[in-house]
Amino acid sequence: MPVTPALEADVLRRQDPDVADILSGELARQSTSLQLIAAENFTSPAVLAALGHPLANKYAEGYPGARYHGGCEYADAAERLAVERARSLFGAEHANVQPHSGSAAVLAAYAALLRPGDTVLALGLPYGGHLTHGSPANFSGRWFDFVGYGVDAETGLIDHDQVRTLARVHRPKAIVCGSIAYPRHLDYAFFRSVADDVGAYLIADAAHPIGLVAGKAAPSPVPYADVVCATTHKVLRGPRGGMILCGAELAGRVDRAVFPFTQGGAQMHTIAAKAVAFAEAATPAFAAYARQVVANARVLAAQLAVEGLRVTTGGTDTHLITADPAPLGVDGRAARARLAAAGIVLDCCALPHTRARGLRLGTAAVTTQGMTQEEMQWIAVLLGKLLRGDLDPARARTEVRELVAAFPPYAR
Repeated sequence: MPVTPALEADVLRRQDPDVADILSGELARQSTSLQLIAAENFTSPAVLAALGHPLANKYAEGYPGARYHGGCEYADAAERLAVERARSLFGAEHANVQPHSGSAAVLAAYAALLRPGDTVLALGLPYGGHLTHGSPANFSGRWFDFVGYGVDAETGLIDHDQVRTLARVHRPKAIVCGSIAYPRHLDYAFFRSVADDVGAYLIADAAHPIGLVAGKAAPSPVPYADVVCATTHKVLRGPRGGMILCGAELAGRVDRAVFPFTQGGAQMHTIAAKAVAFAEAATPAFAAYARQVVANARVLAAQLAVEGLRVTTGGTDTHLITADPAPLGVDGRAARARLAAAGIVLDCCALPHTRARGLRLGTAAVTTQGMTQEEMQWIAVLLGKLLRGDLDPARARTEVRELVAAFPPYAR
């Protein structure tokens, strides 16, 4: 499902050609290289229009009907619309659309449910946990006592027995389920049962799969988790930002944790853009897109395995793939650099039970461009040739440009 707006930059170019050149360069980069970063996507023209609207000028601390500034009638309307669309899309009793990012949403969830020093059980960082799941460099690791669970060394799947044992031993105040590098669906019912067993809150960090949830291509955490934290970009294809979903009984605590505890004024243009994205995600076209994202990822993962990469968990249920290029004689960082030289943009990630770095890639953006299984096989074969040294990156760069030119993310 290609996204094809015409971007108007004449005003900016006349006033500030330096910035206009930077933006033009970024558009050219996105339009001439393969965007395989799992956390990125191409927003629609309507989302971009909302982000560039004068609603960005409005200061709107507080919530609809209870702002600290005057003149908020249209800001209130935009936020109410975004909230109602989010609630309807995900079947949630309450939605807060003000978090500036996924990390801000997680911070607010912790603030609503925890106190400094509380114990939290979450996926360990070496196994795909996020910085907000206990990194010592992050507020989470400094303010709370995190205990990490892991994945099975053979299958790469979350070790449910370990999760239950650690929960019973440490009696955490909250359990977090979610990952930035786990390619399989989570068993939310299992995590709910463990949380109930030890009297813990269940927090689902659904930043990556929430777009698939919207498109009915992944199970929803909403019926199981006390609080669901998410981003509005990635597969959901909205503006960069966060949101929180929860039941009515926690709504007040969550709202107070966002404002005034962790954030000030809401970014009203971004909230308007979130409303646009939620409406888009409620359409049959988006559901078809979400299914295609998963179909593309499965084909890409399977072909990468044929090319010789070691694909973790043996495949994927989602948009996300993690793979070890070591069998091809290259480590993750070197592989990323070689692929970048060919115009293929992706990330490195931790590989469970090893100190090596692997590759993390996703299919959300290329699927938005209209690519399907045929292009995924082509991409995987190209990656294999590059990583084995069978193809010069400069020559591959020309092939990548030709492919992306056939599927432009934005019309020039």
